[in-house]
Amino acid sequence: MVILGSGESGTGAAVLAQALGYSVFVSDQGAIAEAYQQTLRQRGITFEQGQHTLSQILAAHEVVKSPGIPEKAPVVQAIRAAGIPIISEIEFAARHTPAKLMAITGTNGKTTTTLLAHHLLQSTGRKVGLAGNVGHSFAQLVADDLASGQPHDWFVLEISSFQLDDAYQFRPDVGVLLNITPDHLDRYGYQMANYAAAKMRLMQAARPTDVLIYYADDAGVAQQIAARSPVMDLRPVRDAFFDLAGQTLRLPADPAGEVLTFGQAAGGELPLRGKHNYINMSAAIMAALAAGATAPQVAAALPTFVNAPHRLQKVHELNGVAFINDSKATNVDSAAYALDAFGAQKLVWIAGGTDKGNNYDQIREVVARNVKALVCLGADNAKIASYFGPVLPHVADTHSMAQAVATAYALAQPGEVVLLSPACASFDLFKNYEDRGRQFEAECKRLG
Repeated sequence: MVILGSGESGTGAAVLAQALGYSVFVSDQGAIAEAYQQTLRQRGITFEQGQHTLSQILAAHEVVKSPGIPEKAPVVQAIRAAGIPIISEIEFAARHTPAKLMAITGTNGKTTTTLLAHHLLQSTGRKVGLAGNVGHSFAQLVADDLASGQPHDWFVLEISSFQLDDAYQFRPDVGVLLNITPDHLDRYGYQMANYAAAKMRLMQAARPTDVLIYYADDAGVAQQIAARSPVMDLRPVRDAFFDLAGQTLRLPADPAGEVLTFGQAAGGELPLRGKHNYINMSAAIMAALAAGATAPQVAAALPTFVNAPHRLQKVHELNGVAFINDSKATNVDSAAYALDAFGAQKLVWIAGGTDKGNNYDQIREVVARNVKALVCLGADNAKIASYFGPVLPHVADTHSMAQAVATAYALAQPGEVVLLSPACASFDLFKNYEDRGRQFEAECKRLG
């Protein structure tokens, strides 16, 4: 078996393939991180880096491709031309575990929803693994189960469209579809229909006993569900289920119609803020209930959840100004939710970076309503600055995090919020969104 790519996904797939008795060859066009090289060497798995040796690759009966490798890559085209099946790590690992699967996808909100669903389900005392696009390699955890003889009861998986591209028989017992909005279109021929089709592979092998939790008020999701008439048990999340002002969720326990209440109206607390997080919380709770958690278990576990960093994370407060790190908001849709999450508080918004074909029309209204000043942060701020120049009284141009934070703080007044929610990728000035978020936090704290 050939494994293309040697990051977390590829190395995990190689370990599982070897555990199953396959002869394994790992090939990576780039450099393999030392930690992954060490894993491969310790297990005696043959690998190459800096090249793809086609003679060895095309001798495979099946190829597991890491999600970061695009379909247009010459090596992938050569494998396709040879008629050799290509599958994803998710597809491969799912074949070899008796555990039940919960899989969560969507353009935005995947990580928060996955972490919360895992937290809620784990609180029931089950052995629950966290994998996919967050946590560990799914294949590595399945290999660990084989070695220990003690399989997980459930795996909760964050699944990207890239991971679904080469999945065919993969089917979750409980699926969650949060939203479908434009993203990664360069990977899908700049065709929204292709990207949406990739997301909908989540349910391509579904059985009538499987459950799909989906956000019915997302236009992209609603369109795709209506077009497919899925056979599975469909359980919609709707805006009517939550009261933002009252910090309360009222969710159907099951299709029979019983309503469960979480949050202030039930004497508890919700751990997240903003409409997007009410959607995420609703989906995670309904998924946990579908997987067998009880309402009392969910109510007890919900207030103890702590989200991953860089997602509407308060990192500092100085002289009445709050500093919020939402660096994970790498597209316009995710930034839109953040911009509407602070009620009447005025925002000094730090945004910009590597533009992915952004259309800012969808957030013009919320920006005009909630933002008092925009601090552009990027190597080239021309597009975002020119768009919002006529909308806002203050638009500043900055090219470093230190400059952006100092400028934003100077513009903010007590009771207001400095919000980093870039709506763009980070690669012009930063290693990744985590690096951007960490630099933001450091510069905020440097203010005093």
